Amino acid sequence: MRSGHVGWVGLLALVSAGHAAAADLGRYRGPSSTVAPALVYSPIYWKDSFYLGLNGGGGWGRSHWDGVGTSDVSGGVIGATIGYNWRLGPTVLGVEGDIGWSGIEGSTTIFCPPGCETRNHWLATGRARLGYVFDRFLPYLTAGLALGDIQATVPGFPAGSVTSAGWTAGAGLEAVIDRKVSVKAEYLYVDLGDYNCGFNCGLGANGNVSFYANVFRGGVNIRFGNGN
Repeated sequence: MRSGHVGWVGLLALVSAGHAAAADLGRYRGPSSTVAPALVYSPIYWKDSFYLGLNGGGGWGRSHWDGVGTSDVSGGVIGATIGYNWRLGPTVLGVEGDIGWSGIEGSTTIFCPPGCETRNHWLATGRARLGYVFDRFLPYLTAGLALGDIQATVPGFPAGSVTSAGWTAGAGLEAVIDRKVSVKAEYLYVDLGDYNCGFNCGLGANGNVSFYANVFRGGVNIRFGNGN
């Protein structure tokens, strides 16, 4: 009887151990597999919207006079902005225009002892924008039309001034402060081409003056419409 009793006790112990092992297997889920969250856009901050803004900064570049040489130009810029954004998932398409005062200017006395001076008094652009949303941030590329004046003067000559059309391209980063206000930092390369200033600038009949600049500026935009 004693050996039988021991046998039954051993059998019960084995059954109990089997149940415990089965329970542990039921709780086992295999190695943890954590998937890194994908970068997501926020439709809360970026919606279809019209906006108005202000911008300001500075620029530097060069002006070339045929037969004279090239001079460095630099100065400040300040202006107003208008635009519209369309959101397509995480992608933002937009159109933007701006116009403002420019103090970019420079002169050279190389082969021009009186001083050949180039000035840009106003600058405007009309551009497309393409960006990709990262939460509150919108990095973007931009390109389009540039308009502005090129004024060329030489003491003792009539001088010349023209409104010139060229092109611009650049990139920027816009960040949302709240649902209606955003700030941005932007770089634009602006090329206004050249024009024939000729004898008015003391050059030959086909003497051209050109202008281009690298413009860095910041801005603030106020957005309107569609839930903003």
